[in-house]
Formats: sequence, structure tokens, C-alpha cells
Amino acid sequence: MSSEQAAQGSGSADDGADETVWDVVVVGAGPGGASAAHAAATAGRRVLLLEKSELPRYKTCGGGIIGPSRDSLPPGFELPLRDRVHAVTFSLNGKLTRTKRSRQMLFGLINRPEFDEALVRAAQEAGAVLRTGVAVSRVEQHGPAVPDRRTVVVVLSDGATVLARAVVGADGSASRIGAHVGVKLDQVDLGLEAEIPVPAAVAEDWAGRVLIDWGPMPGSYGWVFPKGDTLTVGVISARGEGNATKRYLEDFIARLGLAGFEPSISSGHLTRCRTDDSPLSRGRVLVCGDAAGLLEPWTREGISFALRSGRLAGEWAVRISEAHDAVDARRQALNYAFAVKAGLGVEMGVGRRMLALFEKRPGLLHAALTTFPPAWHAFAGITRGKGTLADLVRNHPLARRALWAMDRS
Repeated sequence: MSSEQAAQGSGSADDGADETVWDVVVVGAGPGGASAAHAAATAGRRVLLLEKSELPRYKTCGGGIIGPSRDSLPPGFELPLRDRVHAVTFSLNGKLTRTKRSRQMLFGLINRPEFDEALVRAAQEAGAVLRTGVAVSRVEQHGPAVPDRRTVVVVLSDGATVLARAVVGADGSASRIGAHVGVKLDQVDLGLEAEIPVPAAVAEDWAGRVLIDWGPMPGSYGWVFPKGDTLTVGVISARGEGNATKRYLEDFIARLGLAGFEPSISSGHLTRCRTDDSPLSRGRVLVCGDAAGLLEPWTREGISFALRSGRLAGEWAVRISEAHDAVDARRQALNYAFAVKAGLGVEMGVGRRMLALFEKRPGLLHAALTTFPPAWHAFAGITRGKGTLADLVRNHPLARRALWAMDRS
């Protein structure tokens, strides 16, 4: 008997004759979805993880794994690191270049196809069942297809249906589940990226060091992340600046002396941040990660937000799956929203203020990071997982006063 058949045949007593009702169905097998599936499966529930692509699959992403991401990984998970970063070179649109170093590792670098596949494997080892090549068109919580008030119908693109007691939407920034929930967005950015294979001599020069360049458009920046014999080079800026963002990437690559190397992959991706009042649930359906618009607004870092919100979504989806009425399901969904807003929501609020400062005064931020040791130590502490942006503002009066002053300027 296959693992999928075994999972389908293990219906609990209150399911009656319907043995095909899953406790939790997770849509999307990125970091958020895999984290949710792992959390729910670890709790002993029947979990189905749906992914529209075959794994491994490419995802436009720098692939930086900061401290909060490492802290949110499943127990015993071994990161497939391609490099360990001990130095950061900062530049201001190609000028005023300065490198800062740390004896301790700041963060690790991964290739997303390897990382995502490893996370899914961890979820499967915990008991989750994976189906790939399955696209979800919508979910239904009311109507003739829904057998009872405790069940959500997941409708696949081929018309087939899957039944669940709870659903977690982790299907990316263009989420169909997010549309069902009613996710609202207030910041959309365009990221462009190239994976550039380089000779050994070039790779050696970049080993253990990343570059962050504060870009020419308000709020934009570029990066170089080394991963063995390949450099991940990208830029990000507000949507609506597509041509300028493309020029920035081309100029950035040329300035670095990398224009002569042919990229193996060139890609683009939109990142979307939620509004403060955007919902995180509807009925028995939760959203997490990019599907919920959860990412850090300044750096647009999303992996740690996906891992953390995914784990929370998986834990609360278990509780929702056990709810016998709409009132109890709503209570559990509100608890999930409270947990997200109390942690990630606070970080996003500080990130928005940092982005506003960065848009107005990129030179000031660059000077602080490169010449003011407390600013560099704070940056290094955040990347290592010694705190978050929110902790920085909460625990350091100088940082709090600086943000307050910039808010008024």
C-alpha cells in the first residue's frame, strides 16, 4: 500500500464512511507550505500537500538564510548550504564601497530548488503526503459540493475535488487561496535576477562575501550572493519601474565585470506586502507566507516569514480541523491571526518605517552601516538571529530615537 493510500484509509471515527477527508490540505510546497505541512503532520494529523509544479523547481530568490529562518527549520534539518557569509560589501549605487567582516557566520546561502525539496522531504518524513503536478483552481466552503459545515472543498484545475477539515494557502504571491480569503496588498515590488556561472578564480574572489548595493531608484537595491561556481545577481524596486529596474540590473552586472558571462537562468518575480488590516483567514481556510503578503517590507526578505507563518498556520490548522462548529473554527483562526500580527506584523511595521527612511535617505543608511559600529553590529545581530528589526527598535533607545526623528523629517 502506498503512503497516500494508507493516509486516505485512516479516517477517524467521526468521519463516518467518508475516508477521503483530510485533516489538513496545504496548497503550495514552498517554505511556507512545507513548514505548515510538517507542523500539522508532526501533530499526527492526515496532511495532504499539493504542488502545481514538479520538484525540484526554480524560484526567483536570493537564497539568504538568516538567523530567524534557521531557528524555524524542522528539528534535525540540515541546510544544503552553498556558502557561509562572513563579510558584506556595501555600496551606494556603485560608489563609496566598503566591506564589513564578522568572525561569526552572518547567514548562509542556499539554492531554492534544493532547499524547498529538502523541506518537503522533511514534511513527508513527518507523515505528510505529497502530490505534485496538481493545480488548485479554487476552494469552496458553501454550496452543493460541500458535504457539511466542517468540510472545505478544494477544487483542482481538472475538476477533481479534495475534501479537508482545514486548508492552508501557501501558493505564492499570486495566490488563489489568498484571493478567496480576501488578502489586501499595499506594496508590490519587482525583483529581477540572473544566475551567472563564473570561472573558479571569480568564484574564489566572492567566496564567503556578499554585496549589497543601494540602488538609483527610491527603495531599490541590488545583491550578489555567491553559491559555489555560480553568482546569484539581482535587483529589486517598486513595481511600475520595470524599464528602470531592468537597466539597473544590466548596469549592475556590467559594473561588476560580469557582463561577459552568460546567465544560466534569468527570471523575474513580484513580491507583495499585506496591508495591516488584511485578513489571514476565512472560515476554515488560512493563508501564510507570500500568499498572505507576509514579508519584510524593507529588504523584501520572505523565507523567514514563510517558515514562521507556515509553522503557525500548520499548528492552528490542526486546531481548526478539530473544531466542530463555525464559532470554534473562527476562534482558532483569530488566534492564528493574533500570533502572526504579534510577531511578524510588528516586524513588518518596523520594516515599513525602515523602507520609508531608506527611500528618503539611502546615503544616511549607507553611512550608518559602514561607519557607525553600533549600526553594523545591529545588522549583523539580526542576520545571525540575535534579534529582529522590531527587537532593535524596542530594546535600543538610540535606534528608536533615530526612527522617530526620521519619521518627523
